[in-house]
Amino acid sequence: MANRKSPFFDTATTLGKIVAFLGVSALCGVLAAGLMLPMAAVGGATATAGGDMLDQLPAELKEEPLSVPSRVLDKDGTVLATFYAENRVPVTLDEISQNMQDAIISIEDERFYEHSGVDARGLTRALVNNATSDSTQGASTITQQYVNNVLINAQYLNNERTTISGTKSVADKLREMKLSVAVEKEMSKEEILEGYLNIVLFSGRVYGVEAASRYFFDTNASELTIPQAALLAGMVQSPNGYNPINNPQGATDRRNIVLSAMLGNEVITRAEYDEAVQAPIPDKVNPLNSGCVSAAYGNYFCDYVQRVVQTSETFGPDAESRQRLLDRGGLQITTTLDSTLQREAENVAKANAPYTIFTSDDGTEGELGASLVTVEPGTGNVRAMAQNTTYAVSEGEGHTTLNFNVNRPMGGGAGFQAGSTLKPFTFLAWLESGHSMTDTLDARVNEYPQGTAFKASCREQGKSWVVPRDGWTVRNAIANMNKPMRADYGLYWSINTATVAASYAQDLCGITDVMNRVGIHNAGTGKDIDPQNPSFVLGSEEVSPLMMAAAYATLADDGNYCEPRFISEVTDTRGNSYQVPPVNCQKVADTQQVAELNNTLKAIASERIAQDMPFEVAGKTGTNNWSSSTWFIGSTTGLTTASWVGNFRNQISLEGQKIGGVTYDDVWGSIIAGPMWSDYMGTVAGNYGTGDFTAYNGPASDPRTEGSREGGQTVRVENRGGPKPFYDPNTVVSTED
Repeated sequence: MANRKSPFFDTATTLGKIVAFLGVSALCGVLAAGLMLPMAAVGGATATAGGDMLDQLPAELKEEPLSVPSRVLDKDGTVLATFYAENRVPVTLDEISQNMQDAIISIEDERFYEHSGVDARGLTRALVNNATSDSTQGASTITQQYVNNVLINAQYLNNERTTISGTKSVADKLREMKLSVAVEKEMSKEEILEGYLNIVLFSGRVYGVEAASRYFFDTNASELTIPQAALLAGMVQSPNGYNPINNPQGATDRRNIVLSAMLGNEVITRAEYDEAVQAPIPDKVNPLNSGCVSAAYGNYFCDYVQRVVQTSETFGPDAESRQRLLDRGGLQITTTLDSTLQREAENVAKANAPYTIFTSDDGTEGELGASLVTVEPGTGNVRAMAQNTTYAVSEGEGHTTLNFNVNRPMGGGAGFQAGSTLKPFTFLAWLESGHSMTDTLDARVNEYPQGTAFKASCREQGKSWVVPRDGWTVRNAIANMNKPMRADYGLYWSINTATVAASYAQDLCGITDVMNRVGIHNAGTGKDIDPQNPSFVLGSEEVSPLMMAAAYATLADDGNYCEPRFISEVTDTRGNSYQVPPVNCQKVADTQQVAELNNTLKAIASERIAQDMPFEVAGKTGTNNWSSSTWFIGSTTGLTTASWVGNFRNQISLEGQKIGGVTYDDVWGSIIAGPMWSDYMGTVAGNYGTGDFTAYNGPASDPRTEGSREGGQTVRVENRGGPKPFYDPNTVVSTED
């Protein structure tokens, strides 16, 4: 609402200077006359003059929505966290005790029900007091205070100058008075009182009587007693000065002044007064903490949700407006989090792999991290996201906001080497290229000399070959495994030479295409997997646990990839709904090819991780190059969970380190990350589906045993010549489980 240019608004004019000199108190008489207030005994000429001057002031109060906290909820409606700039809980007048209504009227505006927005008697009293004493007395009615608070709220939301007490110009005060009269014509006294008690500041960031009642007395506004109501009513004049925690004596004295006013107005009896003045004042508060740091659990999940809001144009054109909406817009953000799973994941992660600082032989320190993240196959709904650290803005031992589970842009780091958890996708591409898991690979080959060419038809600049410089030596972690073997046997035992042989026999771009389809990319850069470095087939790429959980959920749901989903619905206090991504799944792999691959993954899980579970589990272990990260990613038909335990600060090996009270001389995903997965999923998997995976209809063999199967093909590695190599193999050797 734009104001017209007026001499009253310009202190550079003669009239403006005179007005400023006389001050607001002197103008009150003119205003009272001009507004023709019921109690003002003024002459017609004066009234006409005052009315002419006031005609230039706005007569319509532009209201903006009140700042209301936003809440993040789990899937069942339980509050995880609250975000606010102003802690406010709007209530109706019938939800505010009569004691509170009587107290605020007695101390702030005893003639509230008699005036029409501006109290002429109060104006006169203030004028005489201010002219004859050293003290300054205000005369703002509850209606005026309501108008002023509405103006301040609108000014803040629109980035305008705020007219808080002590900064008001003459024009500000005149506008406030005229608007108050206008408001009285549009709203009932009850509506004004309700609005005032919901908007007014009581302390710090505590606004409105309901939030104040909870903050100071741990009760609702409807239950406020006489002394409680008097204390709150007294604080309105100076929220910080009369705060009972900071100034107990001042708060007590002010409360008793309110009680005296209530007694004088005959809204309480002498007996009630005598009892109330003896009542103790609160010596502690019940703060409503703001943000993810205050969540009792699910802090890192909450952090991700906050980042979704901050980065989505759905919630505003820029980061500042989105954060303002989160802090003030009264959003109700319903998420996909299952609190039962979340609490269990946090307990298991901290029990199995407590945060620890350890030191290598050369004195370098490492920090043990652990995470569990669960995705629901078929929906992508993220049901749990936990780690073994405490969410805290101040970084320290075991305290961090770094989210191990996610990519860098969403609060994570550079990710962790995937190790052998990437191998199943090499073999899915193997199946797509026309091969079978029963085909025999020549895994004897562990040297790929200079000039050997790996086909990569998608490389830029028309190059179709990726050639290692000076050759590539592939090492196996298990002895005596350089021999011909079936593909399923090679994957079951996680044999590097078998995986590279399968990669060499197909197009590397077919493998990266599969990985792209299931959402696997570099966690630090966000870039797709580059086929120029063939070591990616052994897990040299840095990935995030959430990314890998979503990829494995594809295998649990017959080749349907679903984008990870955190938010299911967002509404606000005005009834608006915000568009959030729906379940987004697409078919990215053939059902029977996934079923054939799952035969091997089921054997891995049932033999090494989930021996005691009475339902099918499919998954893969992994350990990175330096034994500084261990993995198990496994699924039931209803849940997929990525379990990761490792050093999150550097690449110091976990060998010889104590984890959860156990010293590990050997480091494998099957003995560190695997048991953590099993302890967690063994408890929660039954809450979701635990049926059998889709059966493979073709010929199969037991992946655990050697030997060929009739009908299987033997795929040999042959040396392909190519251009001069340019690839450095020294950074690509990976171990396996």
